[in-house]
Amino acid sequence: MVWQPQLTRRSVLATGAASLLALGAGAARATPAEPVLIARDYAIDRQSFHTHILKRGPAPDHGDALTEPPSGAEILLYRSGALDLLSWRSKPDGKGGRKPAILFLHGGNALGVGHWELTWPYLKAGYVVMLPAFRAENGQSGAFSGFYDESTDALAAADVLAAQSDVDPSRLFVSGHSVGGTLTLLAALGSGRFRGASSFSGNPSAFAFFRRFPEDIRFDSSDPREFEMRSAVCYAASFKCPVLIQHGAAEAGLRDMSMLTVRRAKATGLPVDHAIIGGDHFSALPEETMRSLAFFARLGSGVAG
Repeated sequence: MVWQPQLTRRSVLATGAASLLALGAGAARATPAEPVLIARDYAIDRQSFHTHILKRGPAPDHGDALTEPPSGAEILLYRSGALDLLSWRSKPDGKGGRKPAILFLHGGNALGVGHWELTWPYLKAGYVVMLPAFRAENGQSGAFSGFYDESTDALAAADVLAAQSDVDPSRLFVSGHSVGGTLTLLAALGSGRFRGASSFSGNPSAFAFFRRFPEDIRFDSSDPREFEMRSAVCYAASFKCPVLIQHGAAEAGLRDMSMLTVRRAKATGLPVDHAIIGGDHFSALPEETMRSLAFFARLGSGVAG
């Protein structure tokens, strides 16, 4: 089953010149023809960089009630900095032993029951699954930042997942779709905890993403570093696990930056690959998921791909 969302503000957003004008002069000046490649370690740069949020508020999307987890899930709290946040995780199967686990990062800017449906293939394969909601989503505390502080939340969730009594922390993987696909790439740059990462329709370039979705900018768009620290393509030499970047054939806007990210990673010997799947942002998901399972199996997940 593929979750097909209702039309959202993103489904009908116009692109092209109008979006560039709406982005504002500061961000337009910060938009390079080809994003810079930064040789420094992304995780180390994160220790000194702090995003400058100019407009503090909730995430722009609305989600489901987090206190009502879907069938097969239970609530798991996790702490990110000073924030107590909520996730859904798969219920323990009672069989004992430590299992491989997937940190699945949802699309959009709010968590919904439909996102849980995307984890079913991983559950069926035998993974423990954790699906976190991030700061400022679904009425939670904190301010929406657009990828950066949310990636801090993703890494904090990974720490909690790895510590679960039924999880083998040496077989921890990360995957996600759309916004979650972008966060997957940033997580693979920001921590060596993961054995592998698979991104579905993530955007490696924050320059490109916010050019298309300028209404999501909350940070100082006059500062190019704000975009660079949200861009896997800028830190492609810093991936800390094997990565599979996937997107639909109809998503032509993701192709060039994805391919550039892979070329840059491979040039430094990193195992990063790219696959274009027949379909669009949603119809490509079943094949992308199956490929991610096979990819993780080759990396030693211990379950069939």
